[in-house]
Amino acid sequence: QRQLVESGGGLVQPGGSLRLSCVASGFENYALGWFRQAPGKEREGVACIHATVSATDYKEPVKGRFTISRDHAENTVHLQMNSLKPEDSGIYYCAAAYGLNRCRTGDIQYWGDGTPVTVSS
Repeated sequence: QRQLVESGGGLVQPGGSLRLSCVASGFENYALGWFRQAPGKEREGVACIHATVSATDYKEPVKGRFTISRDHAENTVHLQMNSLKPEDSGIYYCAAAYGLNRCRTGDIQYWGDGTPVTVSS
């Protein structure tokens, strides 16, 4: 059974860094992405790594600060988050979409349970 399991969330001060990880066994032909949801807000896509081409997409506010990467040997996708801001706080979810080169919410077939990120002084 395919499962996505996130880890790495926590409390960090503004300007700090966190590295999220998602174990994604059995998702070789899937686009893998990270979404986040802040209290009272809709879930939004943050970063995506494509299924069939070596390409990535980022939501505009995180460009230049976040980096998504995929380790095929370890079946893991990471999200390196630098220069964190309070508005980056939320529950971060790992997600998978089969055979696509995008990570839109409506395309997602699998979701992880999420890992919380709090950016606060």
